[in-house]
Amino acid sequence: MSVQCGDTIRVHYTGKLTDGTQFDSSEGRDPLEFHVGSGMVIPGFDNGVIGMEIGETRVLEIPAKDAYGEKSEDMMVAIPREEFGPDFTANVGEQLMIQLGDGNQIPVTICQIDENTVTLDANPHLAGQDLIFTVTLVEVVVD
Repeated sequence: MSVQCGDTIRVHYTGKLTDGTQFDSSEGRDPLEFHVGSGMVIPGFDNGVIGMEIGETRVLEIPAKDAYGEKSEDMMVAIPREEFGPDFTANVGEQLMIQLGDGNQIPVTICQIDENTVTLDANPHLAGQDLIFTVTLVEVVVD
């Protein structure tokens, strides 16, 4: 039984950057369960598992465009420093959560601080990165 679009599957995985740095793994946890083709995972991962057999391991080399996308300058925003209040003490590289107008919160990274502004990067953490996943199919869930 090979994986088809629409199947619910469980996989173990390890995600690495092209320099070998591991950024995520299911090791020591339950397998990742998702519905293939539903957009629950990045497109390159979703497409990469199609046709896998139970017990099979694949290495998925996923370009940035099929992962979290390229970094976008539109996702960089400079905010007047006074909006952070007088006690603002964060540093470049730190993450903050900001609230959007619709009430949702998103993580941002401080990428620059000067006398007048704090520049925030709202790109996904792995945007612009090519990713490599080692994926083992554990189960195709039968409904």
